[in-house]
Amino acid sequence: MLQLRLAEPADWPAIWSVLEPTFRRGDTYTFATDIPEDEARSLWLNPRLATYVACDAQGAVLGTYVLKANQPGQGAHVANCGYVVSDAARGLGVASAMCEHSQREAVARGFLAMQFNFVVSANAPAVHLWQKLGFAIVGTLPGAFRHPRQGFVDAFVMYKQLQPA
Repeated sequence: MLQLRLAEPADWPAIWSVLEPTFRRGDTYTFATDIPEDEARSLWLNPRLATYVACDAQGAVLGTYVLKANQPGQGAHVANCGYVVSDAARGLGVASAMCEHSQREAVARGFLAMQFNFVVSANAPAVHLWQKLGFAIVGTLPGAFRHPRQGFVDAFVMYKQLQPA
């Protein structure tokens, strides 16, 4: 059974073991592929974010996500999230569970909508999952992502209303 909870500082080594392979591949996130661990930690465990972990029954971290306001001030009613699943847990429903959990958490925190600012078009499994979970592609950023194997590919802006405005 998957448990989703707020991350604690002691979770960092396990979180990094999930993030590092994804960041190093450079095919889904814009972080530098050689991002130092301390920089990744300060970004992912930033106090302005709500950072969560998805753990299996034994407490092993299978995925992590961050939840924040997409923009300050007049845009702060729209949430933004970033999700990463460990390579070993891909295809087990972890991303789906984290996305559904993040939407509930966003509503509980007063957000009215959720926006993903930069979904790499070549990440077909993510695009498909977000659409399945009700997110629409509302914009395309032509050639905005430099994919390590495919060259310049589009990035999508995806959006979902969570509660009536």
